[in-house]
Amino acid sequence: MTYVDGFVAAVANDQKQAYLDHAKEAAVIFKKHGALSVVECWGDDVPDGTLTSFPMAVQKGEDETVVFSWITWPSKEARDEGWGKTAQDMEKQNMTDMPFDGKRMIFGGFETLLEA
Repeated sequence: MTYVDGFVAAVANDQKQAYLDHAKEAAVIFKKHGALSVVECWGDDVPDGTLTSFPMAVQKGEDETVVFSWITWPSKEARDEGWGKTAQDMEKQNMTDMPFDGKRMIFGGFETLLEA
């Protein structure tokens, strides 16, 4: 089964194009190092919650939108190897500045249980 890295972040609305440009460049590098796919989603119907929610999780501001992203890998081993190489390539290409506040991003790696 595949392995998935998932991400949720808040991006300033006026940084949407910068975010997309950054994501496109990063996707090329991730796929070069073994990722099967990279998906970036701009929030369209993401309600505020009272106890928990995507906006609360990333402390979304009034002028921000929640993005939901994932990278699919063939395996956890491929992901571990690919991330190291991806990080090196991003540093070489000076892609370390992200168009969002990385401190408020939530992320994690997930073992696929079902793919239908």
